[in-house]
Amino acid sequence: MFWTGEKEYMQILNGFKGVKGLNELNGFMVNQPLINFLGNLKKSLTKIFFTVLITGLLLLSPKVSFAQAKQTYAQRIISFYPALTEEIYLLGAEDKLIGCTVYCQRPPETKKKEKIGTVMDINLEKVFSLQPDLVLTAPLTDPKAQKKLKNLGINVIALPIPKNFNDICSQFLKLSSLVKKENNAEKIINTIKSKIQSLHHQIDGLPKPRVFFQLGVNPLITVNKDGFLNDFIELAGGINITREIKNTLYSREKVLTDNPDVIIIATMGIIGEEKKKPGKHLKQ
Repeated sequence: MFWTGEKEYMQILNGFKGVKGLNELNGFMVNQPLINFLGNLKKSLTKIFFTVLITGLLLLSPKVSFAQAKQTYAQRIISFYPALTEEIYLLGAEDKLIGCTVYCQRPPETKKKEKIGTVMDINLEKVFSLQPDLVLTAPLTDPKAQKKLKNLGINVIALPIPKNFNDICSQFLKLSSLVKKENNAEKIINTIKSKIQSLHHQIDGLPKPRVFFQLGVNPLITVNKDGFLNDFIELAGGINITREIKNTLYSREKVLTDNPDVIIIATMGIIGEEKKKPGKHLKQ
């Protein structure tokens, strides 16, 4: 069968409108049933053409499932980092948290969650048995452990330690996007920024206390301008006496010489009270 082009086909249809029986066009004898048949055939071939075209495009394109095409959110999360665990609760996504470290103690409800080890010593078998769809790791987490989890097909995301207040906000928004709590995160950040602005007005003109921030006992570690804790000191109206140092390792003798007005000691877990003892000795 010879198939005419679109233009010729339309000429045939227009030429035989209202004509019954046999007709003649350019030497071809056709009738109304044949015209109807050609019309139906064209429609069928058009559908087949687009079906083949779409199928071909799908076969040639990267393999992406319909589920992957849509935004997916984590439903079973394990956190290796106390700060991230607390942020999950703050976002209202605690129902998605199935496990965390023994150092994750805030809020108190975290004690009911499965414990998978410490920040640096992870029980990989325990993690795998919980079947998480997302693991949030800490900067101190063993890279080999992270690699093993990835090799097991587990989605592992490492969120770096924020360097300043803006980094904290950005990381919080990132975390919220993983658990579909973006609106909650934006409200919380706006509230905090509003409180900071109010605090600025309250402390404006007041004396600025000189602050030493102790992170570790042995060795003694403090914070400089590259850490977000420096932002907290300054946002609260204090002066970080170790702001300009390059090496955050410090000595007790140097702290005594600096004679700060305030010593802040960061605690973690059950060793927090022991950390305070050197601070008391320094103040004496």
